[in-house]
Amino acid sequence: MSRWNERDDVLRGDDYDARWRALEARGESIHGEADFLCHLLASGSILDAGCGTGRVAIELHGRGYDVVGADLDPGMLDTAQRKEPAVEWVLGDLVDIDLGRTFDLVAMPGNVMIFVAPGTEAAVLTNLARHAEKGGLVVAGFQLGPDKLGLADYDMLAASAGLSLLERWATWGREPFVVDGADYAVSVHRRS
Repeated sequence: MSRWNERDDVLRGDDYDARWRALEARGESIHGEADFLCHLLASGSILDAGCGTGRVAIELHGRGYDVVGADLDPGMLDTAQRKEPAVEWVLGDLVDIDLGRTFDLVAMPGNVMIFVAPGTEAAVLTNLARHAEKGGLVVAGFQLGPDKLGLADYDMLAASAGLSLLERWATWGREPFVVDGADYAVSVHRRS
């Protein structure tokens, strides 16, 4: 079972979305991930892996990208589907989902790697790398901490999946990454 499904302290579906709508109503930007991904890829196809309620996928779709959203939480996908039926939403576990196609970019913007089932991180990354075009990008942003997946381990898993690190940032706003005291990282890898 994924760490996401084990949690009972997180908002889901429409309740999760309400949090983002409140931030936007206060004038805060809620599309930093989409801005970052558009900076990397001017056009093309994107897999939003662990898409939740579709906030990032829907924004990318609105900007003209060919987007597919995949998630294992049916309640989150139900909300995404209601918000934007034109996007393809796929229910499945990232460890073994097979979308039957590849993408120019595979994105995991919502702390996806720290919510997968313990011990499946390598399989998830390998499967998602398989969904990236040769030369395509795999981008993941997640919180760092002593009880979470570390960057050295993540980079090792990425290398085993045929991915090479291109760049790393501290935020989706492209703040420089500093190793000491970092609590978040956005990593961009390229598939060999």
